[in-house]
Amino acid sequence: MLWTASQVLRKFSTSSNYYQNKLKLAIIGQSLFGQEVYSNLRKQGHKVVGVFTVPDKDGKADPLAVAAEKDGTPVFKFPRWRVKGKPIPEVVEAYKAVGAELNVMPFCSQFIPMNVIDDPKHGSIIYHPSILPLHRGASAINWTLIHGDKKAGFSVFWADDGLDTGPILLQRECAVEPNDTVDTLYNRFLFPEGIKAMVESVQLIADGKAPRIPQTEEGATYEGIQKKSNAKVNMAQPAEAIHNWIRGHDKVPGATTVIDGQTVTLYGSSMLGGSAPAGQPLEIEGASQPGLVTKNGLVLYGTDGKALLVKNLQFEDGKMISAAKYFSSGESSSVELTDDEKKIAEEIRNIWKGILSNVPAVEDTTDFFKSGAASMDVVRLVEEVKQKCAGIQLQTEDVYMATTFQDFIQMFVRRLRGEDQEEELVVDYATKEINNMTLKMPYQCFINGNFEDAENGKVYDTINPTDGSVICKVAYASVGDVDRAVAAAKEAFYEGPWGRMNPRDRGTLLFKLADLMEEHQEELATIESIDSGAVYTLALKTHVGMSIQTFRYFAGWCDKIHGKTIPINQARPNRNLTFTKREPIGCVCCFCVSVCAIIIPWNYPLMMLAWKSAACLAAGNTLVLKPAQVTPLTALKFAELSAKAGIPKGVINILPGSGGMVGQRLSDHPDIRKLGFTGSTPIGKQIMKSCALSNLKKVSLELGGKSPLIIFSDCDMDKAVRMGMSSVYFNKGENCIAAGRLFVEESIHDEYISRVVEELKKMKIGDPLDRSTDHGPQNHKAHMDKLLEYCEVDRPGFFMEPTVFTGVEDHMFIAKEESFGPIMVVSKFKDGDVDGVLRRANDTEYGLASGVFTRDINKAMYVSERLDAGTVFVNTYNKTDVASPFGGFKQSGFGKDLGEDALLEYLKTKAITVEY
Repeated sequence: MLWTASQVLRKFSTSSNYYQNKLKLAIIGQSLFGQEVYSNLRKQGHKVVGVFTVPDKDGKADPLAVAAEKDGTPVFKFPRWRVKGKPIPEVVEAYKAVGAELNVMPFCSQFIPMNVIDDPKHGSIIYHPSILPLHRGASAINWTLIHGDKKAGFSVFWADDGLDTGPILLQRECAVEPNDTVDTLYNRFLFPEGIKAMVESVQLIADGKAPRIPQTEEGATYEGIQKKSNAKVNMAQPAEAIHNWIRGHDKVPGATTVIDGQTVTLYGSSMLGGSAPAGQPLEIEGASQPGLVTKNGLVLYGTDGKALLVKNLQFEDGKMISAAKYFSSGESSSVELTDDEKKIAEEIRNIWKGILSNVPAVEDTTDFFKSGAASMDVVRLVEEVKQKCAGIQLQTEDVYMATTFQDFIQMFVRRLRGEDQEEELVVDYATKEINNMTLKMPYQCFINGNFEDAENGKVYDTINPTDGSVICKVAYASVGDVDRAVAAAKEAFYEGPWGRMNPRDRGTLLFKLADLMEEHQEELATIESIDSGAVYTLALKTHVGMSIQTFRYFAGWCDKIHGKTIPINQARPNRNLTFTKREPIGCVCCFCVSVCAIIIPWNYPLMMLAWKSAACLAAGNTLVLKPAQVTPLTALKFAELSAKAGIPKGVINILPGSGGMVGQRLSDHPDIRKLGFTGSTPIGKQIMKSCALSNLKKVSLELGGKSPLIIFSDCDMDKAVRMGMSSVYFNKGENCIAAGRLFVEESIHDEYISRVVEELKKMKIGDPLDRSTDHGPQNHKAHMDKLLEYCEVDRPGFFMEPTVFTGVEDHMFIAKEESFGPIMVVSKFKDGDVDGVLRRANDTEYGLASGVFTRDINKAMYVSERLDAGTVFVNTYNKTDVASPFGGFKQSGFGKDLGEDALLEYLKTKAITVEY
């Protein structure tokens, strides 16, 4: 026989799932994409009457066949449909017997006869990974990149007797990012959106609404399959063209060049922004100038003088190395195995045998990939080896670098002995002698465990608000950097140890990170002081001190995250067990891994980082964090400490730069499923909108405030004055929960104001590094200019004296808008008018914090219960603690930082019901 077919037919349900406007489908194709299309069409109620796919390869069935056979759907595995151009009668007869009303062809690689194409009532539709009529023919995704197209996409079209020339049913498109590869385009857009589009197309046909739009010949192109024989790079062209050629051939068939007389395949290309790091020259055949082997990879130059970076090289014998190790690749000699290591090697040989079931015996020279292994086999190998040897750090790339069994064992044993440790973190510091110490400040993007320049080479000045001087130049991240960071975080969760790490071990790493932060607390506080203007003593106690406490608090939570069992109605005579699981936002599945994004403000740069990232990491997620553009330095120092603490590569990524560029891309990115933001209400609204439109990201927002503080005449006056001033002037008024408006009972109003003014005269304004300073400079010039609009005062530099406004009425601008500066706004209220002052206090769109001062406990409870804010302080203010949830109501946002509640922002709850 020319085919095999499943003999067991599923009895389809006649339930309401199968209702009008559903079709009988034949699925003709292969691959995981075909499997997903098949599964999703069945979920929509369409009946798949037959699956026509390719024969088993090396004893392994195609994923589409595996899924269909599991469901009992008839499966036909034809090696071919035609011989010498003519249809095979038995094959066509077997196809027609299933009675399909429509042929659905996702990634069909076989040539299907027209009497099969035209046989169903509705004909046939095909998925093609280009925006037809562009790139007709095979290798369409590759050619999209090779030609440097700015847009990629796919078409679902009606099959005809031409080559991808049939009428268009549906098209979708996406932007091509500067360093996209075939894999990133496919995984980000062509795969997930293509599946949805195929299902949508079938339903349009079922509903009689499917269009047939003729393809225009204008701009039509046809390209054939790229082969190794014609994949050599032309080095005599601009750098971007070279980059496009390499990424367009990655991973198959691979772009080649000649180095030292031998053909070498180039993988992992990205455009290089800025100057290349120091390296060793390497002659490249046909290149306008020698390449450069650097710590980051092989730098190649185009005829325009611009450069690109190549990550990996593969030699003619199949061996692949990191391009950075080109000159040292042949230096390592074989290690002699101990008896125990030989036993482990034989256990690993058995793992190889289980995967390479088609190979009679696994010899030392057996090549994993030449023996038929695919990408999912790589994951299986890594995971099975990790199970055998707990604690070993393996990644999928290790398999690509050691493809023969002998090389794999050598690599494994070195890793087991600790001889193959990660390279020491390389940091280019900006240094500054200040505060009786030498500050060492990283200034580059932190992506996948490495500090590196922004992709476009751009930098910007970060300014010391004390004197307006430039501290250093900082990398200005691009959209491409965001995509690389997200990809690194995604890979770190799925392929790295983080996603599978024992929670207690994860907690140990976070405790170690907190210890390192404490060890460097004076340095962190000094950086915070010169970058944000925070008074050094406050930075040491609060900015840094609370950050350390936050990481220790959440480190302790790592192994205490769990679900619960739930009693439900039993389905007699059976019984049920229902329980919940708390899981990270991401999940260990190659297409579902998702990343958390965090965007923090400039008023507490390190503390806001800690409040969000500690909970995020404790929950088991990986993250990409954007610090405020004006205060990036403590976040980058934190990145350095996280690497030294042993946090695996890619788990934490830090991108300094523009909110409009980096922040927007994080909001839009399809691989980010959770975004935590602290900042202004208008920006929060824009972020929420972008998150909704992109992929309905989970969002938590801590936004603006105009927090009311009510001071009754029966208060402790000394404390009310002291704490009232702190409620406004703490951290120069750059405090999200600052009391935006004080309501003082009429009988004590004048005394209160008099005492506040007297205390203000005692405050010392000046250099934040001076230990006697009470009040430092405002954070940055743009904010200072905004504050001057409120006060209309003329003062040089970024310094602003603490100010008091009295007699403020409810309708005034200053009574409604958040100043975020050292401006006290005071209003009177009539003696005894508790409900009246409550109405005025709640008459705001904000609801972040609030406060009340009174010795009357009944009054305190009455007021605190009626204040519409996420936090209420009674006879105190600014009293936050790592164990207490923090977050606002109304337009002050939603979601919580700190406490157990913060963990829930970075977890998802899964309910599981078992019948027994």
